[in-house]
Amino acid sequence: MKKNLAEFIGTFWLVFGGCGSAMLAAAFPNVGIGLVGVSFAFGLTVLTIAYSLGHISGAHLNPAVTIGLWAGGRVDPKTVLPYIISQVLGAIAAAGVLYIIVTGNGSSIGDFAANGYADHSPGKYSMNAAMVTEFVMTFMFLIIILGSTDEKAPKGFAGIAIGLALTLIHLVSIPVTNTSVNPARSISQALFVGDWAMSQLWLFIALPIAGAAVAGFVYKAISK
Repeated sequence: MKKNLAEFIGTFWLVFGGCGSAMLAAAFPNVGIGLVGVSFAFGLTVLTIAYSLGHISGAHLNPAVTIGLWAGGRVDPKTVLPYIISQVLGAIAAAGVLYIIVTGNGSSIGDFAANGYADHSPGKYSMNAAMVTEFVMTFMFLIIILGSTDEKAPKGFAGIAIGLALTLIHLVSIPVTNTSVNPARSISQALFVGDWAMSQLWLFIALPIAGAAVAGFVYKAISK
């Protein structure tokens, strides 16, 4: 239960900090933080939780990460489903808090930082572009996670590598899909937007999980 609670809190912080920065600070007239700021916000959420709660649960904060670590032989299969449930619930809780804040000045939620493709991609990128982006980005994210947390890697630096990796991922992929690489983050925002976000949600569940699983198997093979 302690590990599951840590995953709930950690995922809450990731969605609250990352999506919150996209909906609030990035949109503020004239002095908004822009895409670079949002990218760093997501990276900082992972970095801060990695060093504060990582020693409790491993700070996965993402169903794709949990599945990728399982594929890489790092996670007990019995912990996979409880972790995923905790992550999704934490993300939804964060989205609920953000809904209250975002609508607190009379604004509508708009796209609510939801992930999308085609007409709902920030850069109007196609479904195929979105699929490739989410698969490749999550694949590389898991390679970095598995490598930086390997027992042969330098100790104490994994959180920095992982946080900066997520920053880089967002710098590249926000224009394409608004960046998912995390089904829990995508589910939480889509639930509040409904409509198009729910109809496109399948991509942001399936492709990150596929990319993460493949990365787990690949890293397991090359690290032997």
